[in-house]
Amino acid sequence: MNKRGFASDNNSGIHPAILEAIQNVNIGHVAGYGDDIYTQNAINEFKKIFGNEIEVFFVFNGTGANILSITSSTNSFNSVICAATAHIFVDECGAPEKASGCKLIPITTKDGKLTPELIKPQLLGFGFEHHSQPKLISISQVTELGTVYEVDEIKAICKLAHQHGMLVHMDGARIANAAVSLNLPFNAFTSDAGIDVLSFGGTKNGMMFGEAVIFFNKELAENAKYIRKQSTQLYSKMRFIAAQFSAYFANDLWKINAAHANKMASVLAGKLVEIGIPITQKVSANGIFAILDDEIRDKLQKEYFFYPWDESNHEVRWMTSFDTAPEDIDSFCKALEKLLNE
Repeated sequence: MNKRGFASDNNSGIHPAILEAIQNVNIGHVAGYGDDIYTQNAINEFKKIFGNEIEVFFVFNGTGANILSITSSTNSFNSVICAATAHIFVDECGAPEKASGCKLIPITTKDGKLTPELIKPQLLGFGFEHHSQPKLISISQVTELGTVYEVDEIKAICKLAHQHGMLVHMDGARIANAAVSLNLPFNAFTSDAGIDVLSFGGTKNGMMFGEAVIFFNKELAENAKYIRKQSTQLYSKMRFIAAQFSAYFANDLWKINAAHANKMASVLAGKLVEIGIPITQKVSANGIFAILDDEIRDKLQKEYFFYPWDESNHEVRWMTSFDTAPEDIDSFCKALEKLLNE
């Protein structure tokens, strides 16, 4: 039974328009490794969004995008500052550290968001050969706690980084959800805010596979094509990633999908509050973090799979997707309410 649940937007299917786009380019032979018209068309779509002075590299997945972003921006003696909840620190099995050789420096936050005040104590040891050299600040938009950075917050981080000769990377696995939440175009909170390199995700918002790395600082892209190949992220049949992005941007599919996911999260959050479930983080996009009794959680998981988040605090995470339906929310909340009343 393929019941739609709330474990992750990675568990959702593929939007029909994306599948159709893949099928439409599955004709004949074209040059491999991105030397084809479909890949160029997709790159042009990104240039319409961010301007012509960018470099675009397609990769298989989010971890690959983050590795390419970080490794292109650092040397092995550098350090990368991130939130303690960051995907690069918690959920990528040490891949960024192994691939780049860099030391990740995690910072505890209350809401998944870094601030200049939290970062400043880590800006130490510049020029001292016994210390790893701070070089990159990595932020997630949307954060792993479902919160969204405001433009001014991003600008403040970028200003601090650049004052210290550092760079800023944005992990945009859910960047579409952030754009909808902020009601802003992508460039307003990325390139225009001072971001140097961006991991641009689509898989969590209706695509089948494939992410993009966008270099706003083109100097960082000098060796990116070699790093992409060496890190096994160069796809020979590149047209099947590129075609997805072209369909993703056509008719604002990205926005429609993300807006629906965000709306469903808001609806779910409202119903959870009505039945007395405490929510721990502001619901800004498509993630909900809540407190749930362990016994209730274990019983509910038998019907709906989802992830505990902070078990020490009885916190769980629920995610909505582009294909979440109102009836999915109703069924889930009825099951939860029934358990609460037993």
